[in-house]
Parts: sequence; structure tokens; C-alpha cells
Amino acid sequence: MIKIYHYNKCSTCAKALQFLKAKGLKFEQHNIVDTSPSIKELSTMLDHLKAAGFGLNRLFNTSGEQYRLLGMSEKLKAGMSESEAFKLLSQNGKLVKRPFLLTAKSGTVGFSAEVWDKIF
Repeated sequence: MIKIYHYNKCSTCAKALQFLKAKGLKFEQHNIVDTSPSIKELSTMLDHLKAAGFGLNRLFNTSGEQYRLLGMSEKLKAGMSESEAFKLLSQNGKLVKRPFLLTAKSGTVGFSAEVWDKIF
């Protein structure tokens, strides 16, 4: 199973969707603004990100307006817990780094053809 959360107005997300289509892969897609990843999906993604050397902040769309308005940089630096972050991210898809891709065995955020080629 392949699940991707994306934003319709995001050119990087469009590239990611095209990548999946070009590979002939079947996938389930969700508009991240309408349907945020679940707490379980966020936890699973963080496990994948940690295995790749990233931390909790990698789950966040750091260039987004919501990130700045909510002062997320300061909150993360102050030691926001994973459970607090998951709750917030699961309720506000604009805070989530996109595209957000989960497979049965892997996951990543953002789009890099090189990284996605390794996954598929």
C-alpha cells in the first residue's frame, strides 16, 4: 500500500504524483489540508525519519505561514514533546511537510527523485 498526502497548489507535490504515475504505481492520495495524517501515521513517519538521521522538526512544513504564525520554531527548540507535535500536526495539515509518503515498509517527506527511487 502506498499513501501520499499532498497539497494541490504545491508544485513539488505535483512532481511527486507524476513520479508515482510514471512508475505505474497504485496509490491512495489525500489532500493534506482536508485530511491530515493520523497520529499513528505521524509516529510511523518519525520512526522512518529518525532511521535516516532526522528529528521531529523534519515533520513540519518550516516554510509555511502556519509554522511562523504559531511560533513553531521556538516551540520545537523549547522541547515540544512528540505527542504534542503529533496532536498538532494531525489537526493542521498545513503544518505537515509535504508530500508525505508512506508505504508498507518505508516513508519520507518532501520529494527527491533519488530518495523515492530507492523506496520504489
